[in-house]
Amino acid sequence: MSESLRVISGSDDIAALMHDIGRRARAAARALAIAPAEIKSRALTEAAAALRADRAAILAANAEDVAEARRNGQTASYIDRLALDEGRIEAIAAAVEAVAALPDPVGRTLATFTRPNGLVIERVATPLGVVGVIFESRPNVTADAGALCLKAGNAAILRTGSDSFRSASAIAAAMARGIAAAGLPADSIQLVPTRDREAVGLMLGGLGGNIDVLVPRGGKSLVARVQAEARVPVFAHLDGICHVYVHAAADLAMAKSVVLNAKMRRTGICGAAETLLVDRACASTHLAPLVTMLLDAGCAVRGDEATQAVDPRVTPASEEDWRTEYLDAIISVRVVGGLEAAMAHIDTYGSHHTDSIITEDEAAAARFLAEVDSAIVIHNASTQFADGGEFGFGAEIGIATGRMHARGPVGVEQLTSFNYRVHGSGQTRP
Repeated sequence: MSESLRVISGSDDIAALMHDIGRRARAAARALAIAPAEIKSRALTEAAAALRADRAAILAANAEDVAEARRNGQTASYIDRLALDEGRIEAIAAAVEAVAALPDPVGRTLATFTRPNGLVIERVATPLGVVGVIFESRPNVTADAGALCLKAGNAAILRTGSDSFRSASAIAAAMARGIAAAGLPADSIQLVPTRDREAVGLMLGGLGGNIDVLVPRGGKSLVARVQAEARVPVFAHLDGICHVYVHAAADLAMAKSVVLNAKMRRTGICGAAETLLVDRACASTHLAPLVTMLLDAGCAVRGDEATQAVDPRVTPASEEDWRTEYLDAIISVRVVGGLEAAMAHIDTYGSHHTDSIITEDEAAAARFLAEVDSAIVIHNASTQFADGGEFGFGAEIGIATGRMHARGPVGVEQLTSFNYRVHGSGQTRP
């Protein structure tokens, strides 16, 4: 285990430790920026092999994290996000390999143009530098974020939540060993080796100029703190208040299949549907089957008056329900008066993450896709496709819901910047 991954005690100087991590990351970033594509791919392949080789240690660390989370009274959905098994570790390793196999995003020529004076100007993709990722209970983020950053030529400083500290530490240690085996700096991926919250504050300050961008992955309070206090740019990821709108021209069988998957496939992910909107024009045929299906699948339904009339198991929805990311087997349901009303509801209560329309009306779908201001808008498919892997990005570091630089799944291409390379033949400016 590298020195930067050792677990420190409360007597250590957190500030000195964190600034040392920042300096190491900057040095690693310089090496990664000029690393050949094949070396970066080899490093990630070795990291995936190390994850598989260390699966027993990772599972043991995760078992301790899960046991502690249960003692602390965490919910079943929270435990699901935290827990690992053989299959999930294999999926983590496979995701790292998928990132390794992606085309190298660094050095791509994004544009070339020639000026009247003969200057040839290229816009070329370059690494961001050092990316700080602050996340909570998902251990897989350690591998996904580290792999994506490295592929894009960036060093990563990862700060996990207390609940996943042991699991993330074991994953990061394995990856660092694999990366070093390929000849790249082990400090390319560093996990902050303390649960002390002071470390987060220091990252938000940029570690003396050594962090170039921050990515928060977690609940509303974490993201709000990062956005309020960060002194470096932030890839914002707010709530996943995702909607499925069943339009008047929706096929009922398709609507049932998509809604059930969007809500219940995995309830604890940010792409899970939290609100179902049903068009009044099809409510007489579609509302009851959809609501009954959800209830029978074990999903609690909180609805407006029309939805409550469908089944006595439906409880009243409050104003707060329309603004809630449940991350659990709960959904709010409302009958709306058409496409305009559905889009108005999404604009009022949504989080600009992912929203889907179910309809056979291509004109209605086109309006929804063009007018709903979300990072991801979907026609006739589940919101659970809001995932970098499903987009062919290999993995994602998060879903950016802001409007600057990156939006939607943040993969390797979004983790690059660019510079202009100007080729002359002796020109001078008059």
